[in-house]
Amino acid sequence: MAEFEYQELLKATEGFSPSSLIGKGSHGSIYKGIFQEKEILAIKKPSFGLDHDNSKKLENEISVLSSLQEAKSPYIINFLGTSHDSEKQSKILIMEFMPNGSLHDLLHVAKTPLSWSKRVEIALQLARAIQILHEGKPLIIHRDIKSANVLFDSNFNAKLADYGLAVSSTRVDPPSQPAGTIGYMDPCYTIPSKLSPKNDVYSYGVVLLELISSRRAIDVNRTPASIVEWAIPLIETQKNTILEEICDPRIGLPPIFLEGIIKHLLYVGARCVSYKEENRPSMADIVTGIDSGFGLVDRVKVVSSHLPSWSSVIRSFIVTRRQKKLGKKGDYSDISKGKFLLREILADITLK
Repeated sequence: MAEFEYQELLKATEGFSPSSLIGKGSHGSIYKGIFQEKEILAIKKPSFGLDHDNSKKLENEISVLSSLQEAKSPYIINFLGTSHDSEKQSKILIMEFMPNGSLHDLLHVAKTPLSWSKRVEIALQLARAIQILHEGKPLIIHRDIKSANVLFDSNFNAKLADYGLAVSSTRVDPPSQPAGTIGYMDPCYTIPSKLSPKNDVYSYGVVLLELISSRRAIDVNRTPASIVEWAIPLIETQKNTILEEICDPRIGLPPIFLEGIIKHLLYVGARCVSYKEENRPSMADIVTGIDSGFGLVDRVKVVSSHLPSWSSVIRSFIVTRRQKKLGKKGDYSDISKGKFLLREILADITLK
């Protein structure tokens, strides 16, 4: 871990000028710093006003990110070093610069909506990041998983950021109260003793629903305001129109080879936000399910790319066969059936 000179940071950010400010986390302001040879890094320092509390959170983030360095995961933001503000007696965090913003901005601000294949890829990358936290030594619970904390590098790969509220299993002073963001926070996490990895699973489920629908976790201009209260009744009806009712209306419905995995993600999201913690899947199970489905999608795309003149025939054949096998109601209540659809599509295209 490198130690940066404070004067170097001042120069890189033009004295932490407002023009260098690029965002705010749960406990600090984030600045864009341009160093020698035009290297761009992100610099987080405690926000003004609540410096003592924010400094503690920043120190906690440094501790958590330090413990994650051995994992060297491409799904967790890269921690590069620290510095020290001697005047305010506070630490400063330096990490990789993420030039393509947050998932929140891509879903709710950007004019061009994300493709369906990219949304599936993001769901998998975020799931892998959380899995690393939960399966590492020490175990880490993030406590603030939300679309604003999913950032994108220069290659548009998703990485999980902002570990100020994270809790490590080796922490000697457990948190005195629950923490998180309204709309994403597990309603079961009401007292410190309810802290569990399943809190993160709940938050991940909310992000999944947000990712597929592009609806905000909490939107006071809608009824119901909560994305969970809106989406779950629709998912539980298991109607054939589930995709039309939930999917982002700005883009067309998922292509035939992605329908199965998008429905799979919806049912995973529903399980994640279950009020019964024991019904929520582990992140390892989630990763396995998405990974296997995404692999099948890639194979379907490769096979179908060699058959352009048969695409309409194949689509019609698949739809007809699927209706015969699943019936008119199309029961997708079991996650395994989402995988079955993908295998069926692959088999049909291969046969053709």
